[in-house]
Amino acid sequence: MTGAGAGRQDGGLGTGAATAPGPVTGDLGDGTYRNPVLAADWSDPDVLRVGEDYYLTASSFGRAPGLPLLHSRDLVNWTLVGHALERLEPAAAFTVPRHDRGVWAPSLRHHDGRFWIFWGDPDHGIYQVNSPTVRGPWTAPHLVKAGRGLIDACPLWDDASGEAYLVHALAKSRAGVNNRLVGHRMSPDGTKVLDEGGVLVDADGIPGWFTLEGPKLYRHDGWFWILAPAGGVATGWQGALRSRSFFGPYEERIVLAQGDTDVNGPHQGGWVRTQHGEDWFLHFQQSGAHGRLVHLQPMRWDGDGWPVLGDGGAPVRVHRKPDLPEQPAARPAVDDTFPGGRFGRQWQWTANPEEGWATQHAGDGLRLGCVRTERLDDLRTVPHVLTQRLPAGARAVEVGLRLDGRAPGARAGLVVLGDAYAWIGLERAPDGTARLVHRFAPADADAERDAARSLPLDGDRVRLRIEVTADARCRFSYASDGAAEPVRVGPEFAATPWRWVGALLGLFAGAPVGAGQAGTAVFSAFRVTA
Repeated sequence: MTGAGAGRQDGGLGTGAATAPGPVTGDLGDGTYRNPVLAADWSDPDVLRVGEDYYLTASSFGRAPGLPLLHSRDLVNWTLVGHALERLEPAAAFTVPRHDRGVWAPSLRHHDGRFWIFWGDPDHGIYQVNSPTVRGPWTAPHLVKAGRGLIDACPLWDDASGEAYLVHALAKSRAGVNNRLVGHRMSPDGTKVLDEGGVLVDADGIPGWFTLEGPKLYRHDGWFWILAPAGGVATGWQGALRSRSFFGPYEERIVLAQGDTDVNGPHQGGWVRTQHGEDWFLHFQQSGAHGRLVHLQPMRWDGDGWPVLGDGGAPVRVHRKPDLPEQPAARPAVDDTFPGGRFGRQWQWTANPEEGWATQHAGDGLRLGCVRTERLDDLRTVPHVLTQRLPAGARAVEVGLRLDGRAPGARAGLVVLGDAYAWIGLERAPDGTARLVHRFAPADADAERDAARSLPLDGDRVRLRIEVTADARCRFSYASDGAAEPVRVGPEFAATPWRWVGALLGLFAGAPVGAGQAGTAVFSAFRVTA
């Protein structure tokens, strides 16, 4: 189940690695770690070991590129090394933002010398991509099983029998039913299912269990194992199910639950065994606007052969690190200077990108086109917003902005994006001057409104700043050219998650519909500081 023996495929951290002091990583620097080990929204994580390297992927929903790929040598310090999905398919479905659709709960495996990722798109079916190395090239998405409501897919190649299997869950919003896990025999090349499938587990028949989903399939000690969460995102638990036959019957047990800890809903993740024989489990915890933070739990097997996660089934906050080689404290990158107009791996568009949204050039700074758009008054519907995850904890976010677009109404800014959103930036007035604007949209509104009176500026440059508290309350400010201190504008804004996603930090540029090019906006020196 670990892919051990396949050898080291990708050892470098590569560009996109960002070393950071202890407070922004889980590494306490004394041989212990503190959860979360990934303090941002890496939703529905799955983990894999190949040789001495560990890889993690997570849900990316409707953002592009999708299927993030993280690397670690110690399961505590992680860096983002790429994505497996450049564009979402079918492409026509993702020309506009689909924030709660797309890639749900992927599974990462290594088989026959290749990396494989399977996932369920709730509107289209189960897809897979594969590659000989984590860095790619990855294949184009292949539809393994078409249908609505098919989610959270996981394959298993059984070395003992030579058979291949596939398990998935069901989304009630599309399938009309949930709380069930469905299994198929699968072709060994991972391209199709070989039968009509059957229900492996109907959790309606398990007292107290509901919303069983997110299955991860393994073989261990002569058993087929399904590790799967139940009970809902914010308050659920992690279940383990086992059977001597893939098609059941399965017996079940709760193996991780909140208990008397402060870790709500500890569930949905993956099991990994280290090269030294230790077992560990990575899962998420729902944390409001910050989304689903990733925790690492020790794992052992009891006398009856069942897994025990955490401290006797309760999640740990602080624990000794895995018995693995030390590596420098690190986290997925957040800062960016945009060299040559390129942006780092941490950034994702809110839909499949198009030509002209961002252009490379000889200098530094992110040059975004002021794309002419019908609905600039609701950034939740705009596809050309470039986003990254909002890190947990008290932070300050800063970025420089120069508005080169001369078209009346051209604008650009820094946004905290969720069910509700707020942004600060520049807008070109009809008289040609640049004005500082601060706007917001409540969750139940279909258009934004002013959060503060617009202010005329001398020049077209400004530095934008958002101070974010530990409970995701945001205070907006700006500093014009030559100003020593930022000036606070507008009221405090409480960041909100989206349906399945934490709040995002975003950069955007746009202009009202009209004739001709609307120009560009240039962002510089994006920084997130503790």
